[in-house]
Amino acid sequence: MGLDLVEVSPNSDPPVCRIMDFGQYKYQQSKKAHEAKKHQKVTHLKEIKLRPKTEEHDYRFKLKHAIEFVEAGDKVKVTIMFRGREMSHQELGRKLMDKFVSEIEELAQIESPPKMEGRTLSLILAPRKAKGSPQKETDAKEE
Repeated sequence: MGLDLVEVSPNSDPPVCRIMDFGQYKYQQSKKAHEAKKHQKVTHLKEIKLRPKTEEHDYRFKLKHAIEFVEAGDKVKVTIMFRGREMSHQELGRKLMDKFVSEIEELAQIESPPKMEGRTLSLILAPRKAKGSPQKETDAKEE
């Protein structure tokens, strides 16, 4: 009849076997895996670069972009680059970083704290999880 004897559960006692078309079964499994992969959310790491002397308008523009990235579900790496004598005034960069974090903290959380790497100060922000998501509520109703 063109069917195969397939061992479904070898660890049970007694082992369970099924008579089926194994080629069709493998095809259906690959289709399910492909469909599951299609619904996965891929997060990207976007980078915002600042300098300690970044003016207010440019700062607002970059903050607006960071908010858009976080709302889209992407992580944001905020980098402050120091050049020349700016290295002796790293507190200006830290103030700018604190200001940036305070303005975006309701949308994002700090994934890695600010740290100096050579002449750059950087941190990574991740989107906050939505509180009381509807999916959790439906799971509770079914139980």
